[in-house]
Order: sequence, then C-alpha cells, then structure tokens
Amino acid sequence: MKTGLIFAVTTLLVGTNASPGQKLPTSASSDIQIAQEQLKILVANAKYIIKSSKKPFSSTCKPGNVTVRKEWGTLSPRERIAYTDAVRCLQNKPARSPALWAPGAKTRFDDWVATHIDQTLQIHYTGTFLGWHRYFLWEYEQALRNECGYQGTQPYWNWGLSAETGMEQSPVWDGSKTSMSGNGAYINQTGLDIVLGGNGLPSIFLPIGSGGGCVDSGPFVNMTVNLGPAALTVPGNITVVSLNGPLSYNPRCLKRDLTDELNARFANFTAVVDNILAPKTVYDFQMQMQGIPGSGNIGVHGGGHYSMGGDPGRDVFTSPGDPAFYLHHGMIDLVWTAWQMLDPENRIYGKDAIAGTNTFLNQPPSANTTLDTELSIGWAGRSVNVTMRDVMTTVGGPFCYVYA
Repeated sequence: MKTGLIFAVTTLLVGTNASPGQKLPTSASSDIQIAQEQLKILVANAKYIIKSSKKPFSSTCKPGNVTVRKEWGTLSPRERIAYTDAVRCLQNKPARSPALWAPGAKTRFDDWVATHIDQTLQIHYTGTFLGWHRYFLWEYEQALRNECGYQGTQPYWNWGLSAETGMEQSPVWDGSKTSMSGNGAYINQTGLDIVLGGNGLPSIFLPIGSGGGCVDSGPFVNMTVNLGPAALTVPGNITVVSLNGPLSYNPRCLKRDLTDELNARFANFTAVVDNILAPKTVYDFQMQMQGIPGSGNIGVHGGGHYSMGGDPGRDVFTSPGDPAFYLHHGMIDLVWTAWQMLDPENRIYGKDAIAGTNTFLNQPPSANTTLDTELSIGWAGRSVNVTMRDVMTTVGGPFCYVYA
C-alpha cells in the first residue's frame, strides 16, 4: 500500500480511539459506555478495511475523492443549516412523478416518498432491503447536491447517543434551528399504546411518546406531508389509511411523538453493536435489524422509526415523508457497512452477501434476490437503474463514501 494512502487511513482513524491493528470486540458489552467505544472501533475498522483494500474503488471512486458521512452532532451549526436548507429546497421544487400515477406528489421531496410507498412490499423483509435503501439514500444525497447546491454529505443519526441523552436533548431532535426539528405538540394519550402484530403473530405493545401533535419548532415547523398514510399505526390499536389511496393528495402537518423508552430499549449502543457482532449470516443480520416477526423485538430499524413516531414516522410505507428518515437510514447503512467489513470476502460478493426473495417475507412467493437483481427508484432518482451487485460496497458501483 502506498505511503500516502497509509497516511490517509491513519488520519481518518484519529479521534476514533482506534488504530489499524486494534483488536476488534467479539461480542457486545452490556455496559453502554463500553458498547459506545466498541461501536467507534467497528466503524473505524470498516473505514480502514475499505480504504486499505487492494481493489476497493470503482472506476469513478478514487482514494482522493472518497467522501465521509458524519453523525449529525459532529457537524457545525452552519453545516446542519446547509443540510436542512437543501431539504427544504427539494420541498419547494415541483414533483417529477406523473400526476396520473401519484396525484399527491406535489414536490421533488414527494417523489422519494411516492417511490417508497410504491415499492414498500418489495424492499422490506426482502433480499433487497439493505441494498435498495443504500441506493435510495445515495440518490437522495445526489439530489440535495445537484439540484439544491448542498456541498456536504448525507449525515446520520446515531441512535445510541440519543438513547443516552434523551431524544429532546439530542442535537437531532432538540427543536433548534440547527436540528431536524423537534417533538410534536403535546397531546394527552394517557392509557394508550401503539399495537403491532396481527396475521397470527402475537401483539407487541409499544409505549407512546411525549408529543403526538404537529411539529412546532425548528426548520420543518411549517412542513406539509402530502402523501399517505398507507398503514399508519396510531395510539389505541388503530391503523389509519388514506381513503383515496396512499398516493393521493392528503395534505397535513408533520407530526412526531418522540419516545425515549423505545430508543433506549431497541436502539441503544449495546443493541447496535450486537446487531453488528452477533449475526454470522446476512439473513440473520437483516432479520435482527428489522425485528424477527413474533419475537417481540422490533430491531434497531423499528426502534429508530418508532422512536420518532408520529405521522408519517410510524407508517412503514410513508416514513420517508419525515425528513429525519434519511438520517435514520444513514445509520442503518453504517451498521450494514460495519458488519460487511468484518468479513468482506464473504459479505460483499460471497456466500453471505444476499439472502431472501423479492417480496415481503416471501408473500407471495417470489424468486430469490441475486447480485443481478435490478433495483429502481423510479422518478425519485436520475433514471439510472442498478443491480444488487452495484450497491454492495460504499466505494463500488455509483458510490464513493465511508462513515466516520
């Protein structure tokens, strides 16, 4: 490896308490503070493995132009405002989705929501779950940059940090002008739960949060959600759907119900590290992440979504309608990357690269996902379809980034 690249890798590792030769943890610590340090080591290891691989880069991704995605709280106030300004820019541009297909898509931001609604049953509990969302997030980042002048990278929300501080003390959720906006206005929901389950599975009762109403602070205080709901779980064992279909026009305020208990229970540092270290196959990894049906554990993926709560946060179809969705899925992608880089030979293109079919829990039965399975994000992206093979590493295919 060239001296310059060695220097670059060493520089990237400064401040993470990790080094190229540092011993990796083998199991998640139940001590939250130790688990936090374990996660830092695993993220640094992933970065090191990617950057030091003999052939890590695509024809367009070179060591000199690899970008770094960072945790929201490490961004400067100016960088955070630049990001939310770019998101609001997308929300003020016209939609590209055809009105005959998605009449409720009024803005460029809505294009992403409509695509996710349309494909939800093909991109959750499927072999494409991880890869599709990696590509979706990348194209969203490119839209922010190319269409709205954003100069930064897609940030992520480290769930473990807010699990420790409480969500409303997190820079992601504190409601300041440098946040992703805060909680919703308080609504009395005493005695009510969010109930998940059905289809023969035991019910899961989740607590409600400390808000519930319209977001009343921060950069998205006046945001309108135009699409959905498709399957919105609300307190009191109720599911709400749009009478005219989830792609119809249904303007309403952005609501949140920040729920510390769910963040602390399902998406703390120990849970995150365990999701990286415990699963030895990609099937087990993605099932643990999404929550094994009937287990009572909604995984770090569900933990993040239900921690933010509200509308559209609790609707698996319409959830990208909350701008914080993209920070949440940045963390999902970070966890996948850290897991992959513990055994890249098998977990990128080998026997543990992909598992699953192309339909939600294989209902209805469908073909197995393969490296040649095509991915599309419709009118949201730049009309460039890719395959699963293209999205298996963050410095391959169209990508060129690492996490810090």
